Amino acid sequence: MFSQPSLHLLSLKKVLCDGGYTGEEFAAKIKALTGAEVEIAKRPELHKFVVMPKRWVVERTFGWLDKCRRLWKNCERFIVNTLNMVKLALLSVLLKRF
Repeated sequence: MFSQPSLHLLSLKKVLCDGGYTGEEFAAKIKALTGAEVEIAKRPELHKFVVMPKRWVVERTFGWLDKCRRLWKNCERFIVNTLNMVKLALLSVLLKRF
């Protein structure tokens, strides 16, 4: 997918992921691409409410992305367009905060 990682990807130290991204193959690919380690934020039990450290960061980011209408469904023809829309959505969140 990517031939060379860009400079902002090389500065990553840790990637915080949802529980759906578990697996050694995924972690190895992220490590090879960026040099960052993968940390999974999982829930211990499904039907109990427990505040999990760092889990709220993942859920909050998904909530921000859900506010962007174009990201509700993946209708883009090329994955690079979706990636750019995610960047634009998060950039708009940052600009609204300043």
